[in-house]
Amino acid sequence: MVSKPPAGDPVQDAPQVTPPQHAAAGLPAVGHTLRIAREQMGSLRTARTLLKVNQKDGFDCPGCAWPEEDKRHVAEFCENGAKAVAEEATLRRVTPEFFAAHPVADLAERSGYWLGQQGRITQPMFLPEGGDRYEPVTWERAFGILAEELRALDSPDEALFYTSGRTSNEAAFLLQLFAREFGTNNLPDCSNMCHESSGSALTETIGVGKGSVSLEDLHRADLIVVAGQNPGTNHPRMLSALEKAKAAGARIISVNPLPEAGLERFKNPQTPLGMVRGAALTDLFLQIRIGGDQALFRLLNKLVLETPGAVDEEFVREHTHGYEEFAAAAGEADWDETLAATGLERSEIERALEMVLASERTIVCWAMGLTQHKHSVPTIREVVNLLLLRGNIGRPGAGVCPVRGHSNVQGDRTMGIFERPAPAFLDALDEEFGIVSPRHHGFDVVRSIQALRDGEAKVFFAMGGNFVGATPDTEVTEAAMRRARLTVHVSTKLNRSHAVTGTRALILPTLGRTDKDVRKAGRQFVTVEDSMGLVHASRGNLPPASPHLLSEPAIVARMARAVLGEASATPWEEFEADYARIRDRIARVVPGFEDFNARLAADPGGFALPHAPRDERRFPTKTGKANFTAAPVEYPRVPEGRLLLQTLRSHDQYNTTIYGLDDRYRGIKGGRRVVLVHPEDAAALGLADGAYADLVSEWTDGVERRAPGFRVVHYPTARGCAAAYYPETNVLVPLESTADVSNTPASKSVIVRLEQSPST
Repeated sequence: MVSKPPAGDPVQDAPQVTPPQHAAAGLPAVGHTLRIAREQMGSLRTARTLLKVNQKDGFDCPGCAWPEEDKRHVAEFCENGAKAVAEEATLRRVTPEFFAAHPVADLAERSGYWLGQQGRITQPMFLPEGGDRYEPVTWERAFGILAEELRALDSPDEALFYTSGRTSNEAAFLLQLFAREFGTNNLPDCSNMCHESSGSALTETIGVGKGSVSLEDLHRADLIVVAGQNPGTNHPRMLSALEKAKAAGARIISVNPLPEAGLERFKNPQTPLGMVRGAALTDLFLQIRIGGDQALFRLLNKLVLETPGAVDEEFVREHTHGYEEFAAAAGEADWDETLAATGLERSEIERALEMVLASERTIVCWAMGLTQHKHSVPTIREVVNLLLLRGNIGRPGAGVCPVRGHSNVQGDRTMGIFERPAPAFLDALDEEFGIVSPRHHGFDVVRSIQALRDGEAKVFFAMGGNFVGATPDTEVTEAAMRRARLTVHVSTKLNRSHAVTGTRALILPTLGRTDKDVRKAGRQFVTVEDSMGLVHASRGNLPPASPHLLSEPAIVARMARAVLGEASATPWEEFEADYARIRDRIARVVPGFEDFNARLAADPGGFALPHAPRDERRFPTKTGKANFTAAPVEYPRVPEGRLLLQTLRSHDQYNTTIYGLDDRYRGIKGGRRVVLVHPEDAAALGLADGAYADLVSEWTDGVERRAPGFRVVHYPTARGCAAAYYPETNVLVPLESTADVSNTPASKSVIVRLEQSPST
């Protein structure tokens, strides 16, 4: 039976703590999935909806970007994917009456959990200048407000067009087309906050800013290194691939500051034996100190170089550049410095080396644990160095595997959502549409916040997501957003960003992945690209949550018509009526999408985009070869009495969406304001388990950033390290603390001191 949303925020003052678990999924995951789904959708709708998730004739999960095998299970979803679907397909509704009863000031006091639990937004809403609450508005008036503000700007570069990774290929292509026809490259996206470091490092080293492996490669690998990633919570379906690889003889090294249940043992709910017994996954756990990964991979590279016959000399000679400089730098790697940077034992690194040398086919997977540090780009380059040394790029069962976190974040970038577009892309776009795209670079996420703060930007438009909840330096970001003249959010549900507004604000409710989309040309589908470069269709099957919703492509098309008017020769109305016409244009602009519609019709499972390093061992870099690199080794230095904090997710959340207040695998129940600290570090700081502390970050600007009232949990983290959930700890991440090259917020390297909370 569908339950009502919570009337008030639940109390989180005293979370319960039990020992962390050592296995993921199994019966508890099934039970939790069904309970959440029934609460949001009811039993019949649950069955109707979940059986279409990730099916060839169904819709793509709005959660992570992990790919599917060609042969699908009946239940092709994980626990967190089912939660994401349930939240979108919920029968709860946020109507104009809700907004009338809840002023914006009230919404601003609510937790993200409470906001998200209220249900689907049913009508366009407008916050007028000086108003205290949102009021219903017609679509025509909403687009009129948008056009009024955008046309009043002194420069198109005073507008920001943000994209969430849930946005379809079709909507993303239209949004970047509109922005460039309007006159700006200000197209920040969620990738700026997560895998921008991966794209920066991979584009420089192998020529393509994406992963080079397929699911089949994972199944064929001899060795899989999982670094800075927690697939049990963030990409649970990856565990099935790891289980299959293990069954075929692969070995797995996990590199992480925290032990994670999913990498210890996976209880596969698809099989009876898996449910009961499960499969052990990790062969070697390297509990590394936060930010020590570059030092680890540099030393491994030195040791490979020193081992006779270990280097694939033919591959290095034929396909790489910069080997001599890299080898000289690697030769300077120091055991003592590496042990200090990583917190590992010498024997552990030697064991890892043995596994690397014994493997003919190695894959390295990673996520935010590698990408959100000052030195993230050099770290990922060092990972690539290790693979190049052994010829593990462009070989079956080997390669790079950055695991993307949102279901189409990679596709959005492919479609042109990028503040620094390639000239060739702009040339093709201009030729196809007869426009003149700007060539100067636009603003990424961090620069967008700075532009709002400094008065350089005045209109903020978000295609999905929760920008305020996802970004760093919460107080600075919220103050910057409030300086905007207009903030606009295309959304399915409420989140924190709707309560932090400009002088005027719009909420434009849209169809979700689960919703049936019928336009003038008939029933429509959209497409997405997964983490391994496979493009496939997504078709919703549920009646829309309200007759007042518009699809994302329709919203962009109508905005473009309202803003650009008759001066635009782009057939926006045609694009809104039939998404196949959008795909026809994508096919003529974006390499790899030739015959887009025909290929989708021929194979419901979609198609793989070309990847030169994987497919041909061809590297489209500036040198024409794969590039070794030789950056100085960096790692965080933490003053005495301080800890190095990483922000992370609980098991009951996806990105900034909070499904519940538990973190089952880590033994946390009924609260999110917890900080995980090694017992010896806590003892040295005089903090007992169960004590409450304020987290105070320290940065070069001397500004005090404080997150108060966190329950201290003694936990088996790496020494000198701590962990706490975001978005609650985003307030601690300085806006200017970013990765070199990529400008990604350094949310995994925050120096903090813990102060006893005044109330305890």
